[in-house]
Amino acid sequence: MAKSARFYGTGRRKKSIARVYLMPGKGDIVINKRPIDEYFGSETLKVIVRQPMAATETVDKYDVLVNVRGGGYTGQAGAIRHGISRALLQVDADFRPVLKKAGFLTRDPRMKERKKYGLKAARRAPQFSKR
Repeated sequence: MAKSARFYGTGRRKKSIARVYLMPGKGDIVINKRPIDEYFGSETLKVIVRQPMAATETVDKYDVLVNVRGGGYTGQAGAIRHGISRALLQVDADFRPVLKKAGFLTRDPRMKERKKYGLKAARRAPQFSKR
């Protein structure tokens, strides 16, 4: 381990930005000053957040402190996963092949498409009538 006992990673997904800090501990995950079980209602979102730590077998070695803002719960879960993956790279560069193969280091570029003029939404056109 490095001199610093705190490792940082920034994760992004859609409109969400997560600032993730990893500290040696027993595996607690705190998101916006609330435990993960209180913050995320859905079990699948909790699994998404824990995926990088499960892949690198560091689930009970580090406490995770997260500040996340913007977007919805799914986007925030993806941003936290991305941030944890980047922070784990600072912990040990040997995790890179495992995280890269699982696709956790890749920033998901998909964003909401903008609304265009003359349309009701991004692609939804006004209803057509012959007469």
